[in-house]
Amino acid sequence: MAGTARAGNPERQGEAGAAQLLINPWARSAGLHSMNTSSVTGTDALFLNVAGMSRINKTQINLSHTRYMSGAEINLNALGFAQRIGANGAFGFSLVALDLGEFDLTTADTPEGSGATFSPSFFNLGISYSHLFANRVSVGFTVKFVNESIANAGASAMAIDAGVQYVTGEDDNFKFGISLRNVGGKMRFTGEGLGTQNDGNNPTFEYPITYYQRSAEYELPSQLNIGASYDWVIGRNNRLTALGNFTSNAFSRDLVGGGLEFGLGQNFALRAAYKIELDTPEGSVEASLDNGFSGGLSVSLPLSKESQSRLSIDYAYRNTSIFNGIHNLAVRIDL
Repeated sequence: MAGTARAGNPERQGEAGAAQLLINPWARSAGLHSMNTSSVTGTDALFLNVAGMSRINKTQINLSHTRYMSGAEINLNALGFAQRIGANGAFGFSLVALDLGEFDLTTADTPEGSGATFSPSFFNLGISYSHLFANRVSVGFTVKFVNESIANAGASAMAIDAGVQYVTGEDDNFKFGISLRNVGGKMRFTGEGLGTQNDGNNPTFEYPITYYQRSAEYELPSQLNIGASYDWVIGRNNRLTALGNFTSNAFSRDLVGGGLEFGLGQNFALRAAYKIELDTPEGSVEASLDNGFSGGLSVSLPLSKESQSRLSIDYAYRNTSIFNGIHNLAVRIDL
């Protein structure tokens, strides 16, 4: 007997909203196409696999700017903070805001524009906790508030991320990770912007009546990531990591890919990865935007000889099928 199992759900492709939850704002993991589920650490783990957040020395602060589809004037700004608590715990905080630019304000009375402009507000606020058990297993979860709004209408929801990492091998060089992201309630737009005012039907008294339209609900873009990686130690302090990852999307096709990361001590790292979308017809306009190549690098310098504090600059580039790619630039401080 034989059977067929299918993951992903291409029949529901495009039915989810809040797509900004799938944009990685952190440069280190973006350089690996968000496929280092098994080895991501620190503030980068706040997006991909929160279990890795606890694998930091003490404190990490990350400020990041993303030029999304360079040339489209869409930007993403993010702040991440991670702090060790006790011997094995870590608390994290993240704020990610999407800047879509200015739009002309149009109404039913002024369809060509009134001369005024508006800017939508899209942001995600997350609070995370991760715990490390005997340096082998780490688990974590994030509670997120998701908001999309303009001046007179908006939608919001709560979501949860959860993840686990397992490290084994003689030199802790084999890593395995699983993360479940963006699981939460449905979103629905409400507000004065959905109301229309009409004259009453009473022939004796004329008074306006406001009618409110009820918008449709939409889901969050949930996904499951499963990844593994292996480290080779080169010399005394250098490292080469090979990794692979599978992503199952609830509202789009599945993704699979792999990558390499080379670390020259603690001062320099170089990354490259390649990701493909499964079961996508060649040349299809339905393919994900950023399939294909990604690359990145990090430069890290100590802040003092007496402590482990470091200042790092991270950069990542992801190729896109339209526009001029996605660029991430981040400043990271380890205390």
